[in-house]
Amino acid sequence: MELTSYTDYGLRALMLLAGHPDRVQSATALAHRLDISRHHLAKILLDLVAGGYLVSLRGPAGGVRLARPPEEIRVGEVVRYLGRKQALVECFRPDHGCCNLLPSCRLKGALTHAKEAFLASLDRNTLAEMAL
Repeated sequence: MELTSYTDYGLRALMLLAGHPDRVQSATALAHRLDISRHHLAKILLDLVAGGYLVSLRGPAGGVRLARPPEEIRVGEVVRYLGRKQALVECFRPDHGCCNLLPSCRLKGALTHAKEAFLASLDRNTLAEMAL
């Protein structure tokens, strides 16, 4: 399975924040540390705030921090959340895409099983274990 850069950067930001769970860090500082666009990271951070993973604080000393202890955040949970809009393959989309092999395709079941096993494996790890 391949993660999108969106999910990858979200996980990396959470790993950095998990290293200092009580510290507020700015999007600019995190983007610099990750060597990515601040604008792109800001979108990801807002999504993580909406998902309940981060708390956003305004003001001159504002930024983001973890909303929960890193020991309570499972990596698989985060991957599911950040990847919720990305279908593994076309037939996994809500509209099933334009796959002309459905409903007789047996690959979809195998891919579903593989995706579930992948995420179950990630569920065995917490953000605390991945902290930098």
